[in-house]
Amino acid sequence: QVQLVESGGGLVQAGGSLRLSCAASGRTFSSYAMGWFRQAPGKEREVVVAISRTGGNTYYADSVKGRFTIARDNAKNTVYLQMNNLKPEDTAVYSCAAAIPQWTTTFFDRPNEYSYWGQGTQVTVSS
Repeated sequence: QVQLVESGGGLVQAGGSLRLSCAASGRTFSSYAMGWFRQAPGKEREVVVAISRTGGNTYYADSVKGRFTIARDNAKNTVYLQMNNLKPEDTAVYSCAAAIPQWTTTFFDRPNEYSYWGQGTQVTVSS
């Protein structure tokens, strides 16, 4: 089992940057594929980015390609989401999630594939 705690959210102007962190408990962080999701008011949760156990494979939603970057540091039990050139439509609660994959190269892009979730952190982008 793993517990996830997000940090780094806040209020930023359009065009600005934020870096979210997701710290995981436990000694088996490298066993988990990780993902970042977001949910805006009145909208369904959507995948933002996902990363495989070793970080060698990643997935980016079309809406964030070229602006967001996911990275993980297995030695620090942490996954990061660097968000650049933020837009008002990026405003949402961002949550990280963990799942145990069958293969090292696997990542997941659907919420129901993840077993563990953090509490979320609010990101607000003003125009």
